[in-house]
Amino acid sequence: MPENSLAEIARKRILILDGAMGTMIQNHKLQEADYRGERFADFPHDLKGNNDLLSLTQPKIIADIHRAYFAAGADIVETNTFNGTRISMADYHLEDLVPELNYESARIARSVADEFSAKEPHKPRFVAGSIGPTNKTASLSPDVNNPGFRAIDFDTLAANYKEQARALIEGGVHALLVETVFDTLNAKAALFAIQGLYDELGQEYPIMVSGTITDASGRTLSGQTAESFLISLSHVPLLSIGLNCALGADQLRPYVQTLRQKSDLLISAHPNAGLPNAFGEYDQGPEEMASLIKEYLDQGLVNIIGGCCGTTPEHIRAIAKFVDE
Repeated sequence: MPENSLAEIARKRILILDGAMGTMIQNHKLQEADYRGERFADFPHDLKGNNDLLSLTQPKIIADIHRAYFAAGADIVETNTFNGTRISMADYHLEDLVPELNYESARIARSVADEFSAKEPHKPRFVAGSIGPTNKTASLSPDVNNPGFRAIDFDTLAANYKEQARALIEGGVHALLVETVFDTLNAKAALFAIQGLYDELGQEYPIMVSGTITDASGRTLSGQTAESFLISLSHVPLLSIGLNCALGADQLRPYVQTLRQKSDLLISAHPNAGLPNAFGEYDQGPEEMASLIKEYLDQGLVNIIGGCCGTTPEHIRAIAKFVDE
């Protein structure tokens, strides 16, 4: 394994993941026409809110967001592909764009990573292909009157994830990040698909997984504790396992501690900037969030640390100061 590979470096020092993509996009206050660009000016359905599409219609905005996070100290940025499956793109009637969306998102992130790596060869930058949970769950019924009903099945999920992972790899990612996992069966489908793809390609890339503890119950949406989540995925050769979203750093810490105590894998965390206020906004500033993250560092809880909803390059810069101490 090359000494400057993501896996090798992650075992030697704490790596910094980027912050929220959606938060940064919202700051641009984009309107329907911005999402459409010239290419989709006459598209018959609304496209506002389809952040993944911006990799095609507003690539400079996406590249500048990656650039801002790298400049703030991030070692890894995530591709703009959180909803990059046919399942999620069906909401916008853009299923057939999935290969292009993922490829271009990966290519944009990789070009910015290479730009920074060339300027600072002592600090190589990396790209993790973001694979979100989709808007379907394989373990739970969306119909309270029919608990046995499922809106999606394992094979369909796996096929969708495989298509996404292939395009991300073709676009140049260094690793794949199955993130914001609220249903472990969905994650299993993603990992099954990725391993099958690796068999086809004859090449493997590091796999990172990050689950979501949905509330103070300490469980995922499909009912697993952090330890159960870990055990359910223990058969897969992962680079890292961790938690993100839903909770702020303070609330998330005990569950990250569980992963650290129970696993020999690298541990990651990218919490929200606190809990949302009554308007769904995040008020926790960079210094406050960084001070809570410092406790993670002091206790040796994480190998990879970043931010999720509400976090900005300023949050990552404040966190990086503690990581670099």
